[in-house]
Amino acid sequence: MARLSLTAMLAVFVLTLNGCGYNAFQAGDESIKAHWAEVVNQYQRRADLVPNLVNVVKGYAAHEKEILENVTLARSRVASIQATPELLNDPKAFAAFQQAQAGLQGALSRLIAVAENYPQLKADGVFRDLMAQLEGTENRITVARNRYIKAVEGYNVTVRSFPSNLTAIVFGYTVKPTFEVANEKEISTAPKVDFGQK
Repeated sequence: MARLSLTAMLAVFVLTLNGCGYNAFQAGDESIKAHWAEVVNQYQRRADLVPNLVNVVKGYAAHEKEILENVTLARSRVASIQATPELLNDPKAFAAFQQAQAGLQGALSRLIAVAENYPQLKADGVFRDLMAQLEGTENRITVARNRYIKAVEGYNVTVRSFPSNLTAIVFGYTVKPTFEVANEKEISTAPKVDFGQK
């Protein structure tokens, strides 16, 4: 009889955990970690391309020293941040990670803009191959970030919804940080079109 009661209590406990969203938190957390790993993987791929890209550009445009140094510095800032899953529970560390990645992206954009001034560089096969790899990596970063954002969205809805929010309070689950648009103010303003009319 005591064994039957224990089994019934265990069944009720399991059903309670399911109904209160506990399992949804576990599934959501694992999904976020998996998508985060893909984001980090793609960012690492981009960072790995940088030294080769800088070396190729240096061969044709060595006097663009400041641009080349800025790219190298931005890459070292990215490398100094440990992008572990624990970073997802620290909004400040997440913001620092996002800022470092945006810095590298900006430095690379300036490097590519400078490369436009060197026709021989643009015609170099290694440079063109690296640019194709970089473009593919940027696309993969966008896809990985979008998947991460969707996973976090589902998790954060569970954290804020009733009755799962009560479970979140009991077990200490909080909303996870997600990517934001760095220049949100700029892109929310419609560009001015001026055809020279007075």
